[in-house]
Amino acid sequence: MSNHNPSPSQVQHATPRAIQQTIPIVQLEPGGGKIHFREQKGDFQRLRTRLNSLLVCLFLFIPFLNYQGHQAILFDIVQQQFFFFGISLWPQDFTLLAWVFIIAAFGLFFVTVFWGRVWCGYLCPQTAWTFMFSWVENRIEGNSNNRKALDKAPWSLTKFRKRLAKHGLWGLMALLTGCGFIGYFIPARELYVDIFSFSAGFWVTSWVWFFALCTYLNAGWMREMMCLHCCPYARFQSVMFDANTKTVTYDAARGEARGPRKRKQETQLGDCVDCNLCVDVCPTGIDIRNGLQYECINCGACVDACNQTMEKFGYPLNLIGYASENQLKGQKHVIWRSPRFLGYGAAVLIMLVILGLDMRSRSEIQLNVIRDRQSLYRETLDEMIENSYRLKIRNKTQQDREYQLQVGGNPQYRLLADARLLIHAGEQLDYPITVQAPSAALDTSRQTIDFIVTDMDANGQAQTVSQSSSFFSH
Repeated sequence: MSNHNPSPSQVQHATPRAIQQTIPIVQLEPGGGKIHFREQKGDFQRLRTRLNSLLVCLFLFIPFLNYQGHQAILFDIVQQQFFFFGISLWPQDFTLLAWVFIIAAFGLFFVTVFWGRVWCGYLCPQTAWTFMFSWVENRIEGNSNNRKALDKAPWSLTKFRKRLAKHGLWGLMALLTGCGFIGYFIPARELYVDIFSFSAGFWVTSWVWFFALCTYLNAGWMREMMCLHCCPYARFQSVMFDANTKTVTYDAARGEARGPRKRKQETQLGDCVDCNLCVDVCPTGIDIRNGLQYECINCGACVDACNQTMEKFGYPLNLIGYASENQLKGQKHVIWRSPRFLGYGAAVLIMLVILGLDMRSRSEIQLNVIRDRQSLYRETLDEMIENSYRLKIRNKTQQDREYQLQVGGNPQYRLLADARLLIHAGEQLDYPITVQAPSAALDTSRQTIDFIVTDMDANGQAQTVSQSSSFFSH
């Protein structure tokens, strides 16, 4: 490995790509095993901590919210319903969820084009739980140097107590995470009581412990391995980058040639004092000075660490900072004039409009008409023709509703059944009916008949659903 550093004149006239080729690559210590990154404080870490804390709290406490007498958000697998703040979605409505996921994906692409992997650094659950587990580890076993020393130390009573306390807290956090996740599929208020009183059923307990084990392994042991090898976003996010994407970047033209020095010492070196803090605080163990790397999750820990050093030496901040390649070249770029900004923005807006229209046109009544297959028709002694049907009417709301049933297509059709129906919340009524018409009023042997169901309790905005079928005669 070469230790040659370029001269200041070479750095001044080099392009960013050429600079990256001349920077010496610092390899991680082989066989180092687990990365013990240093805990860092600073503006970006405070922002990340607050966002992570907010999202974790929302994740754990939203299942306890009730709305109109039901859990506000619940994927009820047994009843095959999705409750969302008074809205009931059934399997046939899951195209709405597909639109939500598509919009979220395009929104992520939109953000990535301009601000890089800010999702990974500030909002990703893997990052949030990794830093939470690391915080517990740091409080019990000490800073990164103490943790490395503890790993190498022989087993003793002190080491056993620290490891037992750490893994015990990790296990409790993982169990709460498992309960939090399953609480979106099973009523949360009952779930926690059943799990911690050991009275939950086999499958419920199995799923809770399965997700608890996944959390324990991901956040406690795998950590950066999930970002480096398992996350697909790390692989394709570089496709969305361009010269105007702001990401964590090292200003090589200003920092090289790097080297240690004393404070206020006159030197021909660049601003990088080679303190290596940017590597020590990185949760994925990379050296950002080697250029843009897919392992970087844009958490800003190296930015805070470098700014801390720059302040001590009296140098300008943001030797490592959120900047684009064009910004480092001194080129200005107006973001809202970018074709990508217009393209991704227009795509997200169009899909939001489609989702809104789809939600607006969604019916809260489901009707399915099935003809009696045993006979096409029946003729009575008073020259009336009868056809039998079976109606399946589902109340897709979370309240009991009263419905009005009507038949249309021929004014002579008469319904031989109760026209007013009460259907309980979320239930499907299997309702056999008979429709009658005078034989003389039927011009053809087969006519179209419409079944119309109207919601009488829709707060003055009666919803109606209809379905056609056939009425046979001689």
